[in-house]
Amino acid sequence: MATLRSIRRALGHLDPVLLDGSAALIVFVSMAVKLASPGHLPAGQNPTTPLDWALAVLIVAPLVTHRRFPRTSVAVCLTAVVGYAALRPPAYPGLAVFVLMFDITLHSRRRVVLTALVASAAAITVSLWLQPRSVASTWTWVASELGIAVAWLAAENLRSRRARWSELQARAERLEREREEEARRAVTEERLRIARELHDVIAHSMSVIAVQSAVGHHVIDTQPDQARQALAAIESTSRSALTEMRRLLGVLRQEGEPRGSLAPAPGLADLTFLVTQVQDAGLRVWIHVDGQRGPVPPGVDLSAYRIIQEALTNVIKHAATSSANVTIRYRADSVTVEITDQGPAASGAGILPARPGTGHGIIGMRERVAVFGGEFAAEPGPDGGFRVRACFPIAEVTR
Repeated sequence: MATLRSIRRALGHLDPVLLDGSAALIVFVSMAVKLASPGHLPAGQNPTTPLDWALAVLIVAPLVTHRRFPRTSVAVCLTAVVGYAALRPPAYPGLAVFVLMFDITLHSRRRVVLTALVASAAAITVSLWLQPRSVASTWTWVASELGIAVAWLAAENLRSRRARWSELQARAERLEREREEEARRAVTEERLRIARELHDVIAHSMSVIAVQSAVGHHVIDTQPDQARQALAAIESTSRSALTEMRRLLGVLRQEGEPRGSLAPAPGLADLTFLVTQVQDAGLRVWIHVDGQRGPVPPGVDLSAYRIIQEALTNVIKHAATSSANVTIRYRADSVTVEITDQGPAASGAGILPARPGTGHGIIGMRERVAVFGGEFAAEPGPDGGFRVRACFPIAEVTR
């Protein structure tokens, strides 16, 4: 079966003219062998004449032209077959009719196919009627009509298989386009959400700068130390805000959406509330902190929090487990969060039901990390379960 599929695939890539020409040549050679060396002729059959050769060419030539001129090709072939039979040469032209019937069924419209089927059956009947009784028996007529039917059925089956295959390919391509479009839409929506949240972070930073500058302006003459502290806070906040603004370039807020709150966005320091919510849903969470927390940009703090939130939500929805681990690693130049679960629990108690999902959560997490130029991985864990790891560089805050 695999060999047949390979042959069919190879034939499908051949030039149609070359394929049809090869078929016509094979049929002509099979007739020419008998025309050239008839041997002992049965009673009623005539020796080969030049007219027989000319009619043989007319019989096989339509095999080359049937794609462009199906009706004309059928008419020329069958007329030549009847004229050929009337001369009673030694070579039987049935093979050419069978091949033409196969080709017409495979490449022409249904109406043409039905016309060719009826005309071929009639032409074979007339041709055998013109032959001497010693050659054209009832069995010969039955076998010829069966040959036409087999050629038609074989081509019809192949045509249906090709149509189904083309439909499956078109459907697969359509589904692939829809998946790509859905993924692009999910990426766009996630980027817009990230942009809105970063906008909220920057808005909060600007409000802090405004308050600190007002304080510094008010006390600069009477309390220079406090004014100096206000200026330091402005410098730190504005540096962080400028970093977040660079993230926002190229990502636009859609019109008509509500403005974000100026309240600080959640961060890694707010995980206690998140863990309480998750545990209320039936998932036990253990948090491990490695390293000393230093200055973390608000955008990184927010994105790391959102990734932990999304990953724990995915554990509840899809992991069919009752526990998860969250590890936060603070380094001088990076913050890494890792969320792991061990898959289904050993006992049935407390296991959360797994539910199918769309996969957009991972796309969103990957986009969040990509905004900061970090590294992201979501893969099965070495000991089972699943692991989500996101590493955010924070080199900017060290300058």
